[in-house]
Amino acid sequence: MNSRPPLRTTRHDDRRRTYPALGARTERTGTWWGDAWVEALEELALDAARLARGRTYAEAGQVDAITVTPGRITAYVHGSRPRPYRTELRLRTLPDQAWEDFLDTAAREPAHIAALLDKDLPHALADEAALLPAYGDLIPDCSCPDDGYPCKHAAALCYQTARLLDEDPFVLLLMRGRGEQEVLAALTRRNATRMAVERAAPPPQLPTVQARTAVQPRTLPPLPPPFPAPARPGHPPAFPEVHGGPDPLSLDLLATEAALRAHTLLVTGEDPIAPLSTWQDAVRLAAAHPGSGLTSATRALYTSLTRATDRTPGDLARAVAAWRQGGIEALAVLEAPWDPPAGPFDRARPALTAAGFPDFRPSRNRLSTPTTQLRYGRDGLWYGYESDPGRDDWWPRGTPDPDPVGALTARLGA
Repeated sequence: MNSRPPLRTTRHDDRRRTYPALGARTERTGTWWGDAWVEALEELALDAARLARGRTYAEAGQVDAITVTPGRITAYVHGSRPRPYRTELRLRTLPDQAWEDFLDTAAREPAHIAALLDKDLPHALADEAALLPAYGDLIPDCSCPDDGYPCKHAAALCYQTARLLDEDPFVLLLMRGRGEQEVLAALTRRNATRMAVERAAPPPQLPTVQARTAVQPRTLPPLPPPFPAPARPGHPPAFPEVHGGPDPLSLDLLATEAALRAHTLLVTGEDPIAPLSTWQDAVRLAAAHPGSGLTSATRALYTSLTRATDRTPGDLARAVAAWRQGGIEALAVLEAPWDPPAGPFDRARPALTAAGFPDFRPSRNRLSTPTTQLRYGRDGLWYGYESDPGRDDWWPRGTPDPDPVGALTARLGA
């Protein structure tokens, strides 16, 4: 059974729970649904610096008591001013039919009910009702003047909410519209009904066949067509942390990658990872995990990848930025200067001059100013870069474009 102590709450009713301030803490317990909650926040964020600041607020215990009601999480968050800010996160509640499907799925499997009572959330139940937030589900709001999305106070509330979810998945059910006692009572009724029906039903009769018929030669029908490929890869199981055993994060990463490769191979007949070098695959892995090292999980991932490839964290961060800009082609543009033939490259400078950008100077496949650079790739696209004045420290920026003016405009917009 789960040995975690129960969370202390002030209960007004089953659909309103107030949790005392959690205080300062640097690490979460770490559950798969708590990690999914944090990932939804990091995918929502438009500014990584605000996320980092919000995480600092949460770790310092600057989030007061948290109140959870259907579709809403509220708390006062202390910032740089004496008076705290009222901060909230809104989340869509589930319709009645989605709850009925969730309860039916849970009642059919006694193991699901046992897991919930043990403060565990099976993947099958979370997927049945789409409990975890998808991109765009979380809507932050705060009384502070910061117009970030989310602001650092809302980010701090979200990180602290992940700690609540780690300890009690019923908090997530309450956010989606139903209280703990309400859910358990509904499951109890369904379980009692199911057991009564099973006791009343007569035992099934086993099918029989005459021996003469069984030994007669016959032609078997053709095999049925293969099942269609699933729409998406399956979820890996939750790996417990065992003393002396493998790292759960590494196991989860390997299982997720194996499921993704197997699904792609089944659908397309090609392995998407086979052509990649060790370094390219490391960059792909890091780029697939949002947060850029902000969470403990991605920090551990970055550390492992840089150690395995004999690179620095700065090398990996720059390569990840290139991969997110345009995949393996953009990574080649970052790492491999080349001498393009005459043609589109030679026409780029007159086009830039005509558009009001006359100061670019050529060098191999690059056109540069002190702070802006365009790189021409072997795929015929232009890639934007930028650097601080006086430093030769170029970072990918913007969206690749076959037109140098378009790539420059995308970089300025970014």
